[in-house]
Amino acid sequence: MEKDKHITEVVFRFDKEYGVYALFPYSIHNRSGLVDSYAHVGQHSGADYNHCIATSRPAKLEEYVDLFNELEKSVGYKLTTIKKRNYNKYLNALKNI
Repeated sequence: MEKDKHITEVVFRFDKEYGVYALFPYSIHNRSGLVDSYAHVGQHSGADYNHCIATSRPAKLEEYVDLFNELEKSVGYKLTTIKKRNYNKYLNALKNI
């Protein structure tokens, strides 16, 4: 797969049931407002950002480093991690789908 030409912002979260996963807060999954997410198992899917934030905690670097590497090396993303999304930026992305 060809590597991304742009930098993709990602939020890594940890959930006791599902483990570590990535949220792409400005990559709109569908018109209902879900965002793209990614996990080792299941890979890409849609996620409710607010629900994920409310039911998980920020992942620590040592918890998400393997997923970060998978996303960059195997999937082809060029990533930068962020702590939380900018809501206006999300709304703009939603408006432009």
